[in-house]
Amino acid sequence: MPRPPFPRSLSEFHAWFSTDEACLRYLIDSRWPEGYRCPRCGHGEAYELTTRALLKCRQCGYQASVTAGTVLHGTRVSLRHWFWAAYLVATHTPGISAVQLQRQLGLTRYETAWVMLQKLRRAMVRPERDRITGMVEVDDAYVGGLEEGRRGGRQRDSSKAIVVAAVEIRGRGSGRIRLGVVEDVSGDSLVGFVEGAVAPGCVVFTDAWRGYASLHKKGYDHRPKTQGAGANAPNLLPRAHRAFSNPSADGLTGTHHGVGRKHLSHYLNEFVFRFNRRRTPMAAFQTLLGLAGQHTSTTYTMLYHGEQTG
Repeated sequence: MPRPPFPRSLSEFHAWFSTDEACLRYLIDSRWPEGYRCPRCGHGEAYELTTRALLKCRQCGYQASVTAGTVLHGTRVSLRHWFWAAYLVATHTPGISAVQLQRQLGLTRYETAWVMLQKLRRAMVRPERDRITGMVEVDDAYVGGLEEGRRGGRQRDSSKAIVVAAVEIRGRGSGRIRLGVVEDVSGDSLVGFVEGAVAPGCVVFTDAWRGYASLHKKGYDHRPKTQGAGANAPNLLPRAHRAFSNPSADGLTGTHHGVGRKHLSHYLNEFVFRFNRRRTPMAAFQTLLGLAGQHTSTTYTMLYHGEQTG
């Protein structure tokens, strides 16, 4: 059975989710698209205890929390605020900051908006996410502010974070992308990223950096390209180059005004989530709510220290 339909416009969104009760019903339908089953006895009928977001089994009386194990677990924020936050995060192309979210939702505390954003970002990656396929461009780049006196290139003289991009080639355009933070530009780091992001047997285009040399031993059809002059870099791997410029220009140095390394991977996941759903932004809102049910709950301490969840 498919998941419930999603609103096609902002006016529909406002009409559908005007109350916490309506949000609860939609969350139930999204979490159990094939119909509710009691976790204890498997019975398919339950009472809705809307004031506590619980479903009480008609047969054994077990009370199942609708929000347990999700980003909504233990929240004191209304479901309507969470739905609006999910909508804004999923559909706002440049990304949205905690300050903007606080203003849009009318929240009194900045910390509330920040925690909501961090939890939603962690719900954007499916634990069983598949690897991209076909012909793929892969490249790496340093992400961060300007560093005086740095020579450029891949010398080990930078304190910036290193981000790797893998982008499916779709004609002149791009298909799905993957972004990740690596420790260095060694073969172990770069090839390890490719193995996690790209399906074996794919054609992988990279530059001629020696860190990618062992890709053919891992079952990839590796086709390195020689860059030549530095000015040729954007033309060598154009899709990967755009993947770097988009999140850094629109998000990391724009909306978020710079991102600390401990949180960088989550901001990259946010960009990947929206980019891969750029043609169906309203459906992305539904996907985000559905994904929330596949993650363990996240504590404030985990968010502050940038720990991975799910």
